[in-house]
Amino acid sequence: MKRLNITLPDDVAQELAHKKNKSCFIARALEEKFKKEKQEKIENLMKEGYKATSHQDKKINSEWEQADLEKWS
Repeated sequence: MKRLNITLPDDVAQELAHKKNKSCFIARALEEKFKKEKQEKIENLMKEGYKATSHQDKKINSEWEQADLEKWS
């Protein structure tokens, strides 16, 4: 455990005043925030990857499309 001294805006401090275990509440809120940021980073990396390979994906798809359509002829 690490003890921290932080400053909060008055309205946030007022909301926090009603919580029994402030340290636990803040820790959980930060964990959720970090998890969300990590997930957003992963999603953005995936989007970039899809965009970077979209031309290659379209080429492969068109090659397989011809093979798929042969079955229906």
